[in-house]
This record gives sequence, structure tokens and C-alpha cells, in this order.
Amino acid sequence: MRISRNTRSATLPILSALLAIIALVLTACGSSDDHGVDLSKDLPTEIPAGTTIVWADQQNKYQTLFAASGLDKDLPYKLEYANFTGGPAVLESFRAGTADIAGVGDVPPIHAQLTDQKVPIVLALQNSLTTYDLATAPGADVKTATDLRGKKIAYAEGTAQQAVVLRALANAGLEVRDVRLVKLKLAEFSDALGANQVDVAPLNEPRLTRYLRDFGRDGASTVDPNSLGRVSEGLSYVYARGESLTDPAKAAALRHLVGVVIKAYQWANTHPAEWIEQYYVNNQNVTADDGRRILRSTGTVAFPPLDDALIERQQATIDVLDNAGQLPKKVRAADDFDLRFTPVIEDAKKESGAPSESGVIR
Repeated sequence: MRISRNTRSATLPILSALLAIIALVLTACGSSDDHGVDLSKDLPTEIPAGTTIVWADQQNKYQTLFAASGLDKDLPYKLEYANFTGGPAVLESFRAGTADIAGVGDVPPIHAQLTDQKVPIVLALQNSLTTYDLATAPGADVKTATDLRGKKIAYAEGTAQQAVVLRALANAGLEVRDVRLVKLKLAEFSDALGANQVDVAPLNEPRLTRYLRDFGRDGASTVDPNSLGRVSEGLSYVYARGESLTDPAKAAALRHLVGVVIKAYQWANTHPAEWIEQYYVNNQNVTADDGRRILRSTGTVAFPPLDDALIERQQATIDVLDNAGQLPKKVRAADDFDLRFTPVIEDAKKESGAPSESGVIR
């Protein structure tokens, strides 16, 4: 169709306006969650009636913890739960606006930065440094770290298990190219091992106990931890959706909820038998003996301050991923934390007697 000169002239302003609108829409759609997330204001304390917080849970841990400790009663807000497996799934729930807060390992906050989502850490949790093992498939000839060369290793980007694998390789003097990384979801690790689809997978508890119970008779085992060296910082985090932290009602509820987390874990620290029965036996389907062994290996849950020392430790984890060529761009640990929660954490620790360093379960 031919357009006359006059028609084209009249059309140009309209086209320009349409292009401007399209550009604005594309910019909005492609913008990161950082935009509009201002964490410079003081945390509010007033929790309006009807406020709801959704916790993105994994393995039912926090829902069970709050219920077992009795601290889920009479909360000044409604607390709901949605279950996921792995940091990437949790992060997607934040992006979709279907969850407000979650407990995760030390890598998901890094992954959030890589995807340009503002999901600040509001609480750090410290366990012992032996919270992960490299489990081996039945019949796999992997006894020590040096045996990892050429092996198929389950790998889940954006999870704490990613850093465990990379630390193990670095400690053994190996590089990513020296092994075959098989990308799987965390929920698939145990089945992939049992079916010999991979030779090795990083498992934490209670997944490790269930896997060895099911496949140990067939020859499943773990790589000698002494040969692996330190593969974990023993750190995990609670982080929150940036938009939830800028919503006054939700921010006030999250401020209160962080204190609840600390008190609930301190209850578990001081009531290990009850915690083992409620979570490991009734919920995670392992025996009481296994539960006691797991708690002895992980130690008490402690709450290190949100300070420069903690930021440096998180930066060291970032450097592990970066040195292995697994980061498409530079990120900084200092950008991961909402330091407004520092006094909230310290007050809750004083009130509950919760420690700053992990110790032995008694």
C-alpha cells in the first residue's frame, strides 16, 4: 500500500509517540527489582491488622520449627507457607510476588544479584562447617577428592551446593573442565545418584541420611571429608523480597518475624530431643538416632552479627564462584545485606540467649 506524503507526515508524530510508549513499557518490563526498593528508611514497627507474610519454606523446616516451639501462636500478622526446593525456585516466587521471606543457603543471595533482584539478607545463621557431604553413587569409584577427576557431578546453579562443588574441586587442585557437571534440580540429586546418572552429588541433612539408608546396601557412600577439606562456610541466611521490605506493613511484620526465627532456633538448641522428634522423625522420616547424629554434626544454630566480618565471608563465597568462571558479572557481598536488622537481631539474641557462634548440641 502506498502512503501519500501528507499521510506519512501526519503519521510520523503518532509513530514517534507509539515508539516512545513501547520503549517505556520495555524498560519497565526489563527493569530490575532494585528500582523503587529504598532501604534507607528506618524499619517501621506498627503492624496493621490483616497483614500477611508468606514464608517460602524448604523441606517444611520453618513451618515445623515455629509450630514445635509454639512461637507461631498469637502472631500480630498472618503467617502462611509455600514449599519449594532450592534457591532458584524461591527466587522465582519473590519475582512473582507470591512470597515475602525465605531461609536459604549462602549462594542464592548471590544469584539474586546476578538476576538483578533486590532480595536483601536480614538474618545470618551459623552451623558447623561440616553441613555438606559429597555422596557417591552405588559402585562409583570415588573415595577421595582426587578421584573426582573425570566424574559426573550433580550441579545446581544458584544453590549452596554449587559453592560446595566448586570448593571441593579447588581444594583438590581441579578445575571445572576436569569434571563433568550435570545440571539438575536439588530434588533430583538423590534419585540421579541412585540411578547412577551421576557419580557424585553434594547432599546436606537429612537428604544424606535418607539417601544412604536407601542405597547404602548397594554401595552408596561419601567422599572422604578429610580429603575434601573445607567445602562450606556453614552459613545460611534468611532473606526477604525487596518490595516487601519497602511495604510499611510487611516490613514491620518482617522485623518482628526475624526475632521469632532467633527465638525458635534457640528453643531447638535447648530442646534437641523435642526438635528431633517433631522435625527429623515426624516430618523428615529419619530415626531418632539419625536425628541425634545429624544435630551432632551440624551443631547449634548461632546468629553472627551483620557486620564487616560476615560480609567478608560472603565475599569469599562470591570469589569461589568467580574464580571458577561461574559468574557472568561482578557482584559485591556488601550489596546483599539489610543492615537495619542488626539491632533487631542483637536484641532478640539477648532476650533469648541465642549464641553468636555455633557450638555442640548437648
